Amino acid sequence: MAFMQIIEYETTREQELEPLFDEWEQATQGKRTLSREFHAHDRDNPNHYVDVVEFPSYEAAMKNNSLPETQSFAERLRELCTTEPRFINLDVVSQH
Repeated sequence: MAFMQIIEYETTREQELEPLFDEWEQATQGKRTLSREFHAHDRDNPNHYVDVVEFPSYEAAMKNNSLPETQSFAERLRELCTTEPRFINLDVVSQH
């Protein structure tokens, strides 16, 4: 069963986000387990961002989250945030 993680956060340092994502992508080449990722910006709140990450399973998500590169990325993301990131873990029950 597919698994999705939604990460909501706010930052005023958006210019530092893209290089951070690029660095993580390069560092996890061949190791990361995600299927797809969407990085979105809230049109109505310029400091609000939402990332939607899809994994083939919950186990794959946990494997990805335990990568040292992912742990480092998460710490650095927190440093850029004005509020603590919110993580929502979802089991996909159907797709249309």
